[in-house]
Amino acid sequence: MKHKSNAFNKTIIKRKDFFITFASIMNERQTELSQFSMLFDQFKEPFILFANSYVRDIAAAEDIYMEAIMLYWEKRKDLPESVNIPAYVLTCVKNRAINYLRHLNVINEAEDQIMDQHTRELSFRISSLESCDPSELFTNELKQIIRTTLHEMPEQTRKIFFKSRYENKTYREIATDMNVSIKTVEFHIAKALKILRIKLKDYMPIVALFISC
Repeated sequence: MKHKSNAFNKTIIKRKDFFITFASIMNERQTELSQFSMLFDQFKEPFILFANSYVRDIAAAEDIYMEAIMLYWEKRKDLPESVNIPAYVLTCVKNRAINYLRHLNVINEAEDQIMDQHTRELSFRISSLESCDPSELFTNELKQIIRTTLHEMPEQTRKIFFKSRYENKTYREIATDMNVSIKTVEFHIAKALKILRIKLKDYMPIVALFISC
């Protein structure tokens, strides 16, 4: 009975020590939480205003302050006791604001480059269209290029293209006339159009569209 009593007493002591330790840890965490809350509230308004005066985005300024105060809190035990806490936190705010603005600048430069490229492309299309003379679509030179290109095509490709574009026959009618499949007709039409587009690349894109139609 005495042995059981001693074991019971040891168990009680262990449990008591555990609860004391647990309570101590919880009190320490609660104290740290209160200290952090006080520190956070102490610098919150002026430092967010400081950040926002540069980044001009209140949500970004709040994030910057949060990151800065968290950085200090994580490193506080490694910092010398003489550290100036407000100056340290404000320096963190400053550095993060600089990084934010630099990142914003990179984004803006990329957007400007995209806009410049788009503007140049648009200007080129405008100038190309302004210089377009519809009568050039039917010049002898262009007609000769088309005739020569068609003549240089493989015989079957040329015949199928002629039946489609100049005899206005359907793919099914062409397939029946030439004893081939409709897919074969489609293949040769696509082949002929590709050859023509390449040959006519120096003429306005509308020429290629005209031939395709």
